[in-house]
Amino acid sequence: MGSNVPLKVDREQLQRDFDALAALTEPGRPWTRRSFTPIFLKGRDYLAQRFAEAGLTTHIDAAGNLVGRWAGSNSGAPVLMTGSHSDTVPSGGRFDGIAGILAGLAAIRALRLAGYQPEHSIDLVDFLAEEPSEWGLSCIGSRGMVGALNGEHFAMIGPDGERLDTAIIRMGGVPDGIANSVRSDVGAFVEIHIEQGPVLEAEDIPLGIVSGIAGIARVRLRLEGEAGHAGTVPMAMRADAGMAMARLMLSLRDTARAEANKSRGHFTATIGVVRLEPNGANVVPGAAEAIVDVRAENNAAMDDYLMAIDMLALQAATAEGCRVAAAERLSRTFAVACDIRLQKLIGEAAEVHGLATRPLASGAGHDAAFVARIAPAAMIFVPSKGGISHAPEEWTDTEAIARAADVLALTLSTLDQRPLAPAA
Repeated sequence: MGSNVPLKVDREQLQRDFDALAALTEPGRPWTRRSFTPIFLKGRDYLAQRFAEAGLTTHIDAAGNLVGRWAGSNSGAPVLMTGSHSDTVPSGGRFDGIAGILAGLAAIRALRLAGYQPEHSIDLVDFLAEEPSEWGLSCIGSRGMVGALNGEHFAMIGPDGERLDTAIIRMGGVPDGIANSVRSDVGAFVEIHIEQGPVLEAEDIPLGIVSGIAGIARVRLRLEGEAGHAGTVPMAMRADAGMAMARLMLSLRDTARAEANKSRGHFTATIGVVRLEPNGANVVPGAAEAIVDVRAENNAAMDDYLMAIDMLALQAATAEGCRVAAAERLSRTFAVACDIRLQKLIGEAAEVHGLATRPLASGAGHDAAFVARIAPAAMIFVPSKGGISHAPEEWTDTEAIARAADVLALTLSTLDQRPLAPAA
Protein backbone atom coordinates (compact mmCIF):
# COMPACT_ATOMS: atom_id res chain seq x y z
CA MET A 1 0.00 0.00 0.00
CA GLY A 2 1.42 3.38 -0.96
CA SER A 3 1.78 6.17 1.53
CA ASN A 4 -0.76 8.33 -0.30
CA VAL A 5 -3.71 5.92 0.04
CA PRO A 6 -6.49 7.80 1.89
CA LEU A 7 -7.99 5.14 4.16
CA LYS A 8 -11.22 5.73 6.04
CA VAL A 9 -11.58 4.52 9.64
CA ASP A 10 -14.66 2.64 10.83
CA ARG A 11 -17.04 5.35 12.07
CA GLU A 12 -19.51 2.93 13.66
CA GLN A 13 -16.85 1.15 15.71
CA LEU A 14 -15.42 4.49 16.79
CA GLN A 15 -18.87 5.57 18.00
CA ARG A 16 -19.35 2.31 19.89
CA ASP A 17 -16.05 2.83 21.69
CA PHE A 18 -16.99 6.38 22.70
CA ASP A 19 -20.37 5.23 23.99
CA ALA A 20 -18.85 2.36 25.95
CA LEU A 21 -16.31 4.58 27.69
CA ALA A 22 -18.91 7.28 28.36
CA ALA A 23 -20.88 4.65 30.27
CA LEU A 24 -17.87 4.06 32.53
CA THR A 25 -18.28 7.08 34.79
CA GLU A 26 -18.82 7.83 38.45
CA PRO A 27 -22.55 7.65 39.25
CA GLY A 28 -24.23 11.02 38.83
CA ARG A 29 -21.06 12.67 37.50
CA PRO A 30 -20.85 12.33 33.73
CA TRP A 31 -18.19 12.02 32.54
CA THR A 32 -15.76 11.32 35.35
CA ARG A 33 -12.90 8.82 35.43
CA ARG A 34 -10.34 10.29 37.78
CA SER A 35 -6.90 8.72 37.60
CA PHE A 36 -6.01 6.06 40.17
CA THR A 37 -9.69 5.26 40.90
CA PRO A 38 -11.59 1.99 40.39
CA ILE A 39 -13.66 3.48 37.54
CA PHE A 40 -10.46 4.62 35.82
CA LEU A 41 -9.17 1.04 35.97
CA LYS A 42 -12.44 -0.19 34.44
CA GLY A 43 -11.87 2.20 31.55
CA ARG A 44 -8.35 0.89 31.18
CA ASP A 45 -9.60 -2.69 31.14
CA TYR A 46 -11.95 -1.78 28.30
CA LEU A 47 -9.11 -0.17 26.35
CA ALA A 48 -6.75 -3.08 26.95
CA GLN A 49 -9.38 -5.48 25.57
CA ARG A 50 -9.91 -3.35 22.47
CA PHE A 51 -6.13 -3.03 21.98
CA ALA A 52 -5.76 -6.80 22.12
CA GLU A 53 -8.68 -7.36 19.72
CA ALA A 54 -6.92 -5.02 17.27
CA GLY A 55 -3.86 -7.26 17.36
CA LEU A 56 -1.74 -5.11 19.70
CA THR A 57 0.54 -6.57 22.34
CA THR A 58 -0.41 -4.77 25.52
CA HIS A 59 1.46 -4.02 28.72
CA ILE A 60 1.76 -1.46 31.53
CA ASP A 61 5.15 0.25 31.53
CA ALA A 62 7.14 1.31 34.58
CA ALA A 63 5.44 4.71 34.76
CA GLY A 64 1.97 3.18 34.70
CA ASN A 65 1.17 3.90 31.04
CA LEU A 66 -0.98 1.43 29.11
CA VAL A 67 0.92 0.64 25.89
CA GLY A 68 -0.37 -1.36 22.93
CA ARG A 69 2.23 -2.26 20.30
CA TRP A 70 1.76 -3.20 16.66
CA ALA A 71 5.11 -4.86 16.00
CA GLY A 72 6.93 -3.74 12.88
CA SER A 73 9.02 -5.92 10.59
CA ASN A 74 12.22 -4.10 11.61
CA SER A 75 12.66 -4.47 15.35
CA GLY A 76 15.62 -2.06 15.31
CA ALA A 77 13.75 0.81 13.66
CA PRO A 78 12.55 3.78 15.75
CA VAL A 79 9.04 3.38 17.13
CA LEU A 80 6.14 5.52 15.91
CA MET A 81 3.82 6.57 18.74
CA THR A 82 0.33 7.98 19.11
CA GLY A 83 -2.22 8.20 21.93
CA SER A 84 -3.39 10.47 24.71
CA HIS A 85 -5.06 9.90 28.11
CA SER A 86 -8.23 8.26 29.45
CA ASP A 87 -8.42 10.00 32.83
CA THR A 88 -10.67 13.04 33.15
CA VAL A 89 -11.28 16.18 35.13
CA PRO A 90 -14.38 15.96 37.32
CA SER A 91 -17.52 15.91 35.15
CA GLY A 92 -15.73 16.74 31.92
CA GLY A 93 -14.14 13.84 30.10
CA ARG A 94 -16.30 12.44 27.31
CA PHE A 95 -13.80 13.52 24.64
CA ASP A 96 -10.85 15.25 26.32
CA GLY A 97 -7.98 12.78 26.07
CA ILE A 98 -9.97 9.72 25.09
CA ALA A 99 -10.44 11.09 21.55
CA GLY A 100 -6.70 10.69 20.98
CA ILE A 101 -6.65 7.08 22.15
CA LEU A 102 -9.74 5.97 20.24
CA ALA A 103 -8.67 7.83 17.08
CA GLY A 104 -5.28 6.14 17.27
CA LEU A 105 -6.96 2.77 17.71
CA ALA A 106 -9.28 3.47 14.76
CA ALA A 107 -6.32 4.41 12.56
CA ILE A 108 -4.45 1.20 13.45
CA ARG A 109 -7.56 -0.88 12.79
CA ALA A 110 -7.97 0.72 9.36
CA LEU A 111 -4.35 0.09 8.44
CA ARG A 112 -4.50 -3.53 9.56
CA LEU A 113 -7.76 -4.13 7.72
CA ALA A 114 -6.13 -2.82 4.55
CA GLY A 115 -3.36 -5.38 4.95
CA TYR A 116 -0.68 -2.87 5.84
CA GLN A 117 2.43 -4.23 7.56
CA PRO A 118 4.59 -1.54 9.14
CA GLU A 119 8.34 -1.61 9.15
CA HIS A 120 8.42 0.49 12.31
CA SER A 121 6.57 -0.70 15.41
CA ILE A 122 3.64 1.54 16.31
CA ASP A 123 2.82 2.18 19.99
CA LEU A 124 -0.64 3.33 21.08
CA VAL A 125 -0.41 4.83 24.58
CA ASP A 126 -2.88 5.72 27.30
CA PHE A 127 -0.71 8.00 29.43
CA LEU A 128 -1.34 7.83 33.17
CA ALA A 129 -2.89 10.87 34.88
CA GLU A 130 -2.50 13.62 32.30
CA GLU A 131 -5.04 15.73 34.19
CA PRO A 132 -3.98 17.26 37.53
CA SER A 133 -4.34 14.43 40.01
CA GLU A 134 -5.20 14.33 43.70
CA TRP A 135 -1.43 14.21 44.29
CA GLY A 136 -1.06 17.72 42.85
CA LEU A 137 0.77 16.64 39.70
CA SER A 138 -0.27 16.34 36.06
CA CYS A 139 1.15 14.33 33.14
CA ILE A 140 2.46 11.67 35.50
CA GLY A 141 2.81 8.92 32.89
CA SER A 142 4.43 11.04 30.20
CA ARG A 143 6.77 12.56 32.78
CA GLY A 144 7.82 9.08 33.77
CA MET A 145 8.29 7.96 30.18
CA VAL A 146 10.82 10.74 29.55
CA GLY A 147 12.60 10.67 32.92
CA ALA A 148 10.91 13.70 34.47
CA LEU A 149 9.64 11.99 37.63
CA ASN A 150 11.85 12.05 40.71
CA GLY A 151 11.88 11.16 44.37
CA GLU A 152 10.20 14.41 45.35
CA HIS A 153 7.28 13.55 43.07
CA PHE A 154 7.09 10.00 44.39
CA ALA A 155 6.80 11.31 47.96
CA MET A 156 3.74 13.46 47.17
CA ILE A 157 0.80 12.53 49.38
CA GLY A 158 -2.69 11.96 48.01
CA PRO A 159 -5.99 10.64 49.39
CA ASP A 160 -5.81 8.64 52.61
CA GLY A 161 -2.13 9.52 52.96
CA GLU A 162 -1.07 7.38 50.01
CA ARG A 163 2.27 8.24 48.39
CA LEU A 164 2.37 8.75 44.65
CA ASP A 165 4.83 5.91 44.09
CA THR A 166 2.45 3.55 45.91
CA ALA A 167 -0.41 4.75 43.71
CA ILE A 168 1.64 4.13 40.57
CA ILE A 169 2.25 0.56 41.78
CA ARG A 170 -1.53 0.13 42.14
CA MET A 171 -1.81 1.10 38.46
CA GLY A 172 0.64 -1.65 37.52
CA GLY A 173 3.73 0.54 37.30
CA VAL A 174 7.15 0.02 38.83
CA PRO A 175 8.43 3.34 40.22
CA ASP A 176 11.84 1.89 41.04
CA GLY A 177 12.25 1.01 37.37
CA ILE A 178 11.21 4.34 35.87
CA ALA A 179 14.70 5.85 35.84
CA ASN A 180 16.00 2.91 33.81
CA SER A 181 13.00 2.83 31.46
CA VAL A 182 13.28 6.25 29.81
CA ARG A 183 12.33 5.82 26.17
CA SER A 184 15.07 6.48 23.62
CA ASP A 185 13.52 4.51 20.76
CA VAL A 186 10.70 6.86 19.70
CA GLY A 187 11.05 8.30 16.22
CA ALA A 188 7.89 10.43 16.17
CA PHE A 189 4.78 11.11 18.26
CA VAL A 190 1.44 12.42 16.95
CA GLU A 191 -1.43 13.13 19.36
CA ILE A 192 -5.03 13.86 18.36
CA HIS A 193 -6.98 16.03 20.80
CA ILE A 194 -10.11 18.11 20.90
CA GLU A 195 -9.31 21.79 20.56
CA GLN A 196 -10.99 22.80 23.86
CA GLY A 197 -11.47 26.25 22.34
CA PRO A 198 -13.72 28.02 19.81
CA VAL A 199 -11.44 28.79 16.84
CA LEU A 200 -11.92 25.78 14.53
CA GLU A 201 -15.69 25.75 14.90
CA ALA A 202 -15.94 29.53 14.43
CA GLU A 203 -13.87 29.37 11.24
CA ASP A 204 -15.50 26.12 10.03
CA ILE A 205 -12.11 24.41 9.64
CA PRO A 206 -12.04 20.65 10.31
CA LEU A 207 -8.47 20.30 11.59
CA GLY A 208 -5.93 22.37 13.45
CA ILE A 209 -2.24 21.57 13.14
CA VAL A 210 -0.73 22.55 16.46
CA SER A 211 2.22 24.90 16.13
CA GLY A 212 3.25 24.72 19.76
CA ILE A 213 2.13 24.03 23.32
CA ALA A 214 2.10 27.07 25.54
CA GLY A 215 4.27 27.41 28.59
CA ILE A 216 2.34 28.09 31.79
CA ALA A 217 3.27 30.31 34.73
CA ARG A 218 1.30 31.05 37.88
CA VAL A 219 2.02 34.02 40.14
CA ARG A 220 0.55 34.78 43.58
CA LEU A 221 0.03 38.47 44.25
CA ARG A 222 -0.74 40.00 47.64
CA LEU A 223 -1.50 43.69 48.13
CA GLU A 224 -1.89 45.14 51.61
CA GLY A 225 -3.55 48.36 52.73
CA GLU A 226 -5.48 49.17 55.88
CA ALA A 227 -8.78 47.64 56.93
CA GLY A 228 -11.41 50.07 58.16
CA HIS A 229 -15.10 50.66 58.76
CA ALA A 230 -16.97 50.92 55.46
CA GLY A 231 -19.15 53.73 56.78
CA THR A 232 -16.68 55.89 58.67
CA VAL A 233 -13.42 55.97 56.70
CA PRO A 234 -13.68 58.81 54.12
CA MET A 235 -13.10 57.78 50.51
CA ALA A 236 -10.09 60.07 50.18
CA MET A 237 -8.42 58.60 53.27
CA ARG A 238 -8.60 54.89 52.41
CA ALA A 239 -5.87 52.39 51.67
CA ASP A 240 -8.25 49.96 49.99
CA ALA A 241 -6.45 46.78 48.94
CA GLY A 242 -9.52 45.63 47.04
CA MET A 243 -9.45 48.69 44.80
CA ALA A 244 -5.71 48.28 44.33
CA MET A 245 -6.28 44.70 43.18
CA ALA A 246 -9.05 45.86 40.86
CA ARG A 247 -6.65 48.33 39.25
CA LEU A 248 -4.04 45.62 38.94
CA MET A 249 -6.44 43.15 37.37
CA LEU A 250 -7.37 45.65 34.68
CA SER A 251 -3.72 46.51 34.05
CA LEU A 252 -2.82 42.86 33.73
CA ARG A 253 -5.72 42.34 31.33
CA ASP A 254 -4.74 45.31 29.17
CA THR A 255 -1.08 44.28 29.06
CA ALA A 256 -2.06 40.73 28.10
CA ARG A 257 -4.29 42.01 25.32
CA ALA A 258 -1.45 44.13 23.99
CA GLU A 259 0.89 41.12 24.01
CA ALA A 260 -1.73 38.92 22.32
CA ASN A 261 -1.94 41.46 19.49
CA LYS A 262 1.77 41.17 18.78
CA SER A 263 3.18 38.54 16.43
CA ARG A 264 4.78 36.33 19.09
CA GLY A 265 2.15 33.58 19.09
CA HIS A 266 -0.63 32.56 21.43
CA PHE A 267 -0.80 34.51 24.72
CA THR A 268 -3.33 34.66 27.56
CA ALA A 269 -3.45 35.85 31.15
CA THR A 270 -6.25 35.01 33.56
CA ILE A 271 -7.06 35.87 37.16
CA GLY A 272 -9.43 33.18 38.33
CA VAL A 273 -8.70 33.33 42.05
CA VAL A 274 -9.22 36.50 44.13
CA ARG A 275 -9.57 36.78 47.91
CA LEU A 276 -10.24 39.87 49.98
CA GLU A 277 -9.45 40.17 53.70
CA PRO A 278 -11.27 40.29 56.01
CA ASN A 279 -13.97 39.76 53.35
CA GLY A 280 -16.77 41.60 55.14
CA ALA A 281 -19.50 43.63 53.43
CA ASN A 282 -18.98 46.52 55.86
CA VAL A 283 -15.17 46.47 55.96
CA VAL A 284 -12.69 48.26 53.70
CA PRO A 285 -10.42 45.42 52.51
CA GLY A 286 -7.07 45.47 54.25
CA ALA A 287 -5.52 42.88 51.96
CA ALA A 288 -6.19 41.27 48.62
CA GLU A 289 -4.68 38.17 47.04
CA ALA A 290 -4.94 36.84 43.50
CA ILE A 291 -3.37 34.13 41.38
CA VAL A 292 -2.45 34.99 37.80
CA ASP A 293 -2.35 32.21 35.21
CA VAL A 294 -0.18 33.16 32.21
CA ARG A 295 0.16 31.06 29.04
CA ALA A 296 2.48 31.85 26.15
CA GLU A 297 3.64 30.08 23.02
CA ASN A 298 6.73 32.27 23.03
CA ASN A 299 9.02 32.03 26.05
CA ALA A 300 10.34 35.57 25.57
CA ALA A 301 6.79 36.90 25.66
CA MET A 302 6.25 35.06 28.92
CA ASP A 303 9.47 36.49 30.38
CA ASP A 304 8.46 40.04 29.43
CA TYR A 305 5.02 39.68 30.98
CA LEU A 306 6.33 38.17 34.21
CA MET A 307 8.71 41.12 34.55
CA ALA A 308 5.86 43.55 33.89
CA ILE A 309 3.75 42.07 36.69
CA ASP A 310 6.05 43.50 39.36
CA MET A 311 5.85 47.01 37.90
CA LEU A 312 2.09 46.87 37.39
CA ALA A 313 1.54 45.63 40.94
CA LEU A 314 3.62 48.49 42.35
CA GLN A 315 1.76 51.06 40.29
CA ALA A 316 -1.67 49.76 41.29
CA ALA A 317 -0.79 49.51 44.97
CA THR A 318 0.75 52.99 45.07
CA ALA A 319 -2.30 54.54 43.41
CA GLU A 320 -4.48 53.33 46.30
CA GLY A 321 -2.04 53.99 49.14
CA CYS A 322 -1.22 50.30 49.50
CA ARG A 323 1.90 48.17 49.19
CA VAL A 324 2.94 44.98 47.41
CA ALA A 325 3.38 42.31 50.06
CA ALA A 326 4.10 39.45 47.68
CA ALA A 327 4.64 38.73 43.99
CA GLU A 328 5.55 35.07 44.20
CA ARG A 329 6.09 32.83 41.20
CA LEU A 330 4.37 29.55 42.04
CA SER A 331 5.27 27.59 38.93
CA ARG A 332 6.67 27.90 35.42
CA THR A 333 6.82 25.54 32.47
CA PHE A 334 8.29 26.49 29.12
CA ALA A 335 6.62 26.50 25.74
CA VAL A 336 7.22 23.54 23.44
CA ALA A 337 7.30 23.97 19.66
CA CYS A 338 5.78 21.13 17.64
CA ASP A 339 8.05 19.53 15.06
CA ILE A 340 7.93 21.47 11.78
CA ARG A 341 8.43 18.38 9.61
CA LEU A 342 5.66 16.49 11.36
CA GLN A 343 3.36 19.48 10.92
CA LYS A 344 4.10 19.42 7.20
CA LEU A 345 3.38 15.69 6.91
CA ILE A 346 0.07 16.11 8.73
CA GLY A 347 -0.85 18.97 6.42
CA GLU A 348 -0.04 16.87 3.36
CA ALA A 349 -2.14 13.97 4.68
CA ALA A 350 -5.06 16.31 5.33
CA GLU A 351 -4.76 17.65 1.79
CA VAL A 352 -4.95 14.12 0.38
CA HIS A 353 -8.22 13.73 2.29
CA GLY A 354 -9.49 17.08 1.03
CA LEU A 355 -9.53 18.62 4.50
CA ALA A 356 -8.70 22.24 5.22
CA THR A 357 -6.33 22.98 8.10
CA ARG A 358 -4.94 25.94 9.95
CA PRO A 359 -2.04 26.36 12.37
CA LEU A 360 -3.19 26.68 15.95
CA ALA A 361 -1.35 26.94 19.24
CA SER A 362 -2.41 24.95 22.27
CA GLY A 363 -3.07 27.04 25.34
CA ALA A 364 -3.57 23.87 27.38
CA GLY A 365 -0.91 21.43 28.51
CA HIS A 366 -0.65 17.97 26.96
CA ASP A 367 1.40 14.79 27.22
CA ALA A 368 2.95 15.72 23.86
CA ALA A 369 4.87 18.49 25.60
CA PHE A 370 6.77 15.90 27.64
CA VAL A 371 7.16 13.36 24.84
CA ALA A 372 8.74 16.17 22.79
CA ARG A 373 11.74 15.90 25.13
CA ILE A 374 12.63 12.52 23.61
CA ALA A 375 11.20 12.63 20.07
CA PRO A 376 9.72 14.89 17.38
CA ALA A 377 6.13 15.56 18.45
CA ALA A 378 3.05 17.10 16.90
CA MET A 379 -0.68 17.39 17.56
CA ILE A 380 -3.88 17.47 15.54
CA PHE A 381 -6.83 19.43 16.93
CA VAL A 382 -10.49 18.77 16.12
CA PRO A 383 -13.30 21.28 16.74
CA SER A 384 -15.05 21.57 20.09
CA LYS A 385 -18.71 22.55 20.04
CA GLY A 386 -18.98 26.07 21.42
CA GLY A 387 -15.35 25.88 22.47
CA ILE A 388 -16.49 24.16 25.68
CA SER A 389 -14.27 21.69 27.51
CA HIS A 390 -13.73 20.47 31.08
CA ALA A 391 -17.52 20.53 31.49
CA PRO A 392 -20.39 18.06 31.00
CA GLU A 393 -21.39 19.99 27.86
CA GLU A 394 -18.06 19.20 26.16
CA TRP A 395 -18.85 17.77 22.71
CA THR A 396 -17.10 16.90 19.47
CA ASP A 397 -18.88 15.05 16.66
CA THR A 398 -17.61 11.53 16.01
CA GLU A 399 -17.23 12.37 12.32
CA ALA A 400 -14.86 15.22 13.21
CA ILE A 401 -12.69 12.84 15.23
CA ALA A 402 -12.91 10.19 12.50
CA ARG A 403 -11.58 12.66 9.93
CA ALA A 404 -8.60 13.29 12.17
CA ALA A 405 -8.11 9.53 12.52
CA ASP A 406 -8.15 9.23 8.71
CA VAL A 407 -5.35 11.80 8.58
CA LEU A 408 -3.47 10.04 11.37
CA ALA A 409 -3.57 6.71 9.54
CA LEU A 410 -2.04 8.29 6.45
CA THR A 411 0.50 10.22 8.54
CA LEU A 412 1.63 7.04 10.31
CA SER A 413 1.96 5.05 7.09
CA THR A 414 3.88 7.92 5.48
CA LEU A 415 6.22 8.12 8.47
CA ASP A 416 6.66 4.36 8.31
CA GLN A 417 7.74 4.52 4.66
CA ARG A 418 9.47 7.89 4.79
CA PRO A 419 10.70 8.39 8.37
CA LEU A 420 11.84 11.75 9.66
CA ALA A 421 15.45 12.57 8.93
CA PRO A 422 17.58 13.57 11.92
CA ALA A 423 17.16 17.21 12.90
CA ALA A 424 19.79 19.53 11.51
